[in-house]
Amino acid sequence: MSLVQPLPSGALDIVGDIHGEYAALVQLLAHLGYDHEGHHPEGRRLVFVGDFCDRGPDSPSVLGLVGRMLVSGAAHGVLGNHEINLLRKDAKDGSGWFFDSRVEADKPKYAPFARMPEAEIPGMLETLNQLPVALEREDLRVVHAAWLPDQIAMARELPAGSARRSYDHFEQIAAERAVINCVTQRMREEDRSWPHSLEDLRHEPPFLPAHSENELAKAMVNPLKVLTTGVERECRTPFYAGGKWRFVERVAWWNEYAEAPAVIVGHYWRRLRPSDAPAHGSQFENLFGGTPPLSWHGQRNNVFCVDFSVGARWLNRLRGENPSERSKLAAMRWPERVLVFDDGTQAATEGFEQA
Repeated sequence: MSLVQPLPSGALDIVGDIHGEYAALVQLLAHLGYDHEGHHPEGRRLVFVGDFCDRGPDSPSVLGLVGRMLVSGAAHGVLGNHEINLLRKDAKDGSGWFFDSRVEADKPKYAPFARMPEAEIPGMLETLNQLPVALEREDLRVVHAAWLPDQIAMARELPAGSARRSYDHFEQIAAERAVINCVTQRMREEDRSWPHSLEDLRHEPPFLPAHSENELAKAMVNPLKVLTTGVERECRTPFYAGGKWRFVERVAWWNEYAEAPAVIVGHYWRRLRPSDAPAHGSQFENLFGGTPPLSWHGQRNNVFCVDFSVGARWLNRLRGENPSERSKLAAMRWPERVLVFDDGTQAATEGFEQA
């Protein structure tokens, strides 16, 4: 077994990014017809696209529930970038439920949030490290962010259970190249010239070329990063997303995807209501601006992002808004190609082109 594994046969329900929204997950599973162990009376199977945790109020309960289903074999799933961060002990915005170093910084935005009991951490990390980065069968592929043939081929050569080790290996290669190109030294000089934290939304930095080069090199050198965070390119106009200022932007890789099997991804914070402002930065219009919210997309209209921004519910709560009005947890029913949302509503997807 490798980091690219088989999807089960038969009918599937493919659940988008959850981001610690345990109540939404429980509601969605009930509407889909699953019991608390992940079994369905009609024999359907659950598949998760990753990003189980961070930002929401109860990441530990989400990981506990999903983890039990994964270990029992009742469900399948792939790693998202937020799980990679946990495995690598890389504390990022919204992970104060897990990392002590993030608790105080996260409280103003995300509190209250449940914290992971220390006794549960080793088992949870072991479960995550056994996950693949992609799942496939003849008619369908599932990956968190991007399906690129070269990077998938590299992941096929990596053994199951090697996610963290392999990711670290590629990050080390990127770091060594950065040293050769004096990127680290130039980043320090840029940090000295810009007095504010790059996590500070109030102060927009100028374009910092060494920071951009560093981000871009890591994104392109590391195949596991490409599959879990997407394809990126230099962006001369800094933008704020994911809790920090960015100098590279995501690319709509699906416009180059020419293969027959359908691909379902999460990661990209899709809007259900086109009139709403993007929930996760200004890149949305570059990725989905001309694509209706229920439509398949890509060169062959056979790619679908099933992330409908449930990870933004923390912001809705902070603003005193109804958190479930705009931000949804969704699942794609396959082969029906029907979306089911955590409030029980359903919607047929549009524009799919059968191979």
